[in-house]
Amino acid sequence: MKRDYVMWPDKRLRSIAQDVTEVTDETKAIWADMVETMDAMPGVGLAAVQIGVMQRLAVVDASDQRGQAVLMANPEVLHASAQLREHEEASPNLPGVSAVIERPRAVTVRFMNVSGDMEERDFVGIWATSAQHQIDHLKGKMYFDHLSRTRREMLIKKARKLAR
Repeated sequence: MKRDYVMWPDKRLRSIAQDVTEVTDETKAIWADMVETMDAMPGVGLAAVQIGVMQRLAVVDASDQRGQAVLMANPEVLHASAQLREHEEASPNLPGVSAVIERPRAVTVRFMNVSGDMEERDFVGIWATSAQHQIDHLKGKMYFDHLSRTRREMLIKKARKLAR
């Protein structure tokens, strides 16, 4: 089921999500809703907090054909490359605006997978950018927090103007 997005400046977008202790049928149902919501965007990732679910759940699918979503509970970056990559990022929680953000080009992420097992996976390029973007959401951070204060304020001001 496609879910509605929590809109900025909802306080949940600034809150730290709670750890997932086990993968249940409810967890799998939330992931399924997240994938459907992400695909309808269309986007390359979604964190549960973006739809108001305060659990450390994320999905990432930067594949060309879709259907390759990586479902993650409690994702954390273990290693990040020194080489950086710029990418224009946006969020359905603050529609109409975007910004070029610089992040590590590759990351190794540890997470609990759909089977409830711990897994480590390497992500590169847009996959890495999306994984880091979702992990930020789970920590109560938005992509624009990586901007200077002036640029961040200008972006939010523009989004508010567009929302009127």
